Amino acid sequence: MKHNIRIAYFGTPEFAASQLEAILKADYEVAVVVTMPDKPAGRGRKIQYSDVKKTALEHSLPLLQPEKLKDLSFLEQLASYQANLFVVVAFRMLPAVVWQMPELGTFNLHASLLPQYRGAAPINFAIINGETETGLTTFFLNEEIDKGAVIMRERVAIRPDETAGELHDELMLLGNRVVVDTIKKIESGDVQTLPQDELLENQPLKPAPKISKEFCNVDWNCDCQSVYNHIRGLSPYPAAHTQLQSESGETIDLKVYAAEIEVCTPAVVPGAVVTDNKKYLKIALSDGFIHLTHVQQAGKKAMPVFDFLRGTPLIGAWKTATE
Repeated sequence: MKHNIRIAYFGTPEFAASQLEAILKADYEVAVVVTMPDKPAGRGRKIQYSDVKKTALEHSLPLLQPEKLKDLSFLEQLASYQANLFVVVAFRMLPAVVWQMPELGTFNLHASLLPQYRGAAPINFAIINGETETGLTTFFLNEEIDKGAVIMRERVAIRPDETAGELHDELMLLGNRVVVDTIKKIESGDVQTLPQDELLENQPLKPAPKISKEFCNVDWNCDCQSVYNHIRGLSPYPAAHTQLQSESGETIDLKVYAAEIEVCTPAVVPGAVVTDNKKYLKIALSDGFIHLTHVQQAGKKAMPVFDFLRGTPLIGAWKTATE
């Protein structure tokens, strides 16, 4: 089937690369791909390509990597590809001079049920806040971040033990269909958008801002469910953090990737560390214990907690994690 659509695709990470592949498999023409400039990463500071760039190169697609999106030379290059639809997935904010360019508009895929969880980390905050469902939204860009008219929304249940990484992968695969279906709607002229205000349903807005390093620190004064949600909502990246003390008195920075809840009434203060230094490591809260099950000490590999304890015995059971 001959499509009357020429797409300029904007994206950077793995999530966006998956949707680019889906668009190509649906036989839509991608006239040009726009992604972030290459940057050094890791200890060796080697130049790393974005996942979207790798996909573009695999398919021999034209590629633009502008430093500044308002740069005149970039705008001229972008316009020269004569794309009539721009698709944006996990990219930076586009200036109006860019998103207003195509005849059919510019739409974005966002990993939440907008208008809830606008911002950089919607997957993480949906889990951190204990939501039982989230989803995907496609919407036309306008002057305000994540506030354009909605084209499609797809709901997804969140399992009680689901991590941000697992939900990311689930939404990434669903996004393949949602993006292609959105393009089909636009192509056929069958688009009936809804203003986001009509979808609010009298609920307070919950934001999803960029996650800071400080936010990753576990607050052991919270209840068990809140701490458990915090840990799984940050797993595997950027990961929840805490500090413990070894038997030698060394302070250990620890990432926590997985945990379990033990509901009880602890006979110790919140933040107390209880361990046999062999098989279990649990931290007391007001309404139970959080068992750390998969952790990573700074400078070492991630591992099950019993392997960590074998190599790093901790100080006695009454040392608090909050000191």
